[in-house]
Amino acid sequence: MDRITAAQRSENMRSIKSKDSTPELLVRRLVHGLGYRYRLHRHELPGRPDLVFLGRKKIIFVHGCFWHAHGCKAAHQPRSRQNYWTPKLRRNAERDKDHQQRLRALGWRVLVLWECELFKAAPLAKRVQRFLDSD
Repeated sequence: MDRITAAQRSENMRSIKSKDSTPELLVRRLVHGLGYRYRLHRHELPGRPDLVFLGRKKIIFVHGCFWHAHGCKAAHQPRSRQNYWTPKLRRNAERDKDHQQRLRALGWRVLVLWECELFKAAPLAKRVQRFLDSD
């Protein structure tokens, strides 16, 4: 098996997008197909949420398991450069909690969908619908 060079790894990490990712697009298609309309990445809100439902005062974040330190199998700890990755991923998770607390303090309801949860469409649709239709 060929080893990946540092330059290749760096290029791979640089190519990962923060918005319009495959998991986010999947959730957007699902939500739109369910008949809900939303706004994207509102800069004035803490954490720049992925989907914003203004009239409902609800927000959906679509988090990648690795980047947001979910704790599932996909959220593995890197074996190299742990002195860089461990604090970085911890900061990401702390920042997520802070953004959610600030949003709730502003009166928003928040749903976090994890990348690993997106593979089962029916339960996902049910969960999203329950969240968006609740008071």
